[in-house]
Amino acid sequence: MTGDFNAGILNEVAHRPWPLPAGPWLMTQTWHDLLFAHWTMDPLLLRRHVPEVFPLDLFEGRAWVGVVPFYMTNVGPRGVPSLPWVSEFPELNVRTYVTVDGKPGVFFFSLDAGSLVAVTAARAWLNLPYHVASMEIRQSGDGINYRSTRRDDSGARFEATYEPVGGVFVPIDGTLEHFLTERYCLYQLSHSGAPFRLDIHHPPWPLQRAQATIAANTMLDVHGLAVIDESPLLHFSKRQDMVAWAPDRL
Repeated sequence: MTGDFNAGILNEVAHRPWPLPAGPWLMTQTWHDLLFAHWTMDPLLLRRHVPEVFPLDLFEGRAWVGVVPFYMTNVGPRGVPSLPWVSEFPELNVRTYVTVDGKPGVFFFSLDAGSLVAVTAARAWLNLPYHVASMEIRQSGDGINYRSTRRDDSGARFEATYEPVGGVFVPIDGTLEHFLTERYCLYQLSHSGAPFRLDIHHPPWPLQRAQATIAANTMLDVHGLAVIDESPLLHFSKRQDMVAWAPDRL
């Protein structure tokens, strides 16, 4: 293992909702300075934007969509050394929550990244809706200044300053914070239109409450996602190490 990736996470499994996959994991990522910004949506409206094969996962009857900016390091296949110009870049996700066969996961509307290599590879291998973006992250004390503009005709933008508030806590099963963050797979359609699940693993999320000033956010608008309340629910996490497996067709 190269870089500062914490390989010990593979021994921390008591919190998982299902066992680790039987096959070997294939890649690592380390996520830094994440903001989880979540809004509620009408489930009937959200249903129009998610493939029918993926049932929506609701919390007390409410649907949620999230915008999650962060920075990644240690991105690469198992056994391949990290390369600064390939394995480190900013990313910005737009996501919601679905569940299949009792396994709750994430469905991505889009993933913007500051790396053409990562975008090309993810689109080719997994058909994930990645987009190249011009991105800038600056740290000021405990705060993060984050800017992203998609490099296509949509010009989808996100610009915010955010920081943690209060101490670190691990979300408790059954709470909204647990519902929004503790997910160990993603769901997507392959190039042929077949649904698949991709398992991941990481320790329990070390969360903090957050505050943010969002100066621009058209990340939801470009997907036609109309939220109920304009005030987001905000959480912060300083770091998370993860591993991922190959996708399994459903």
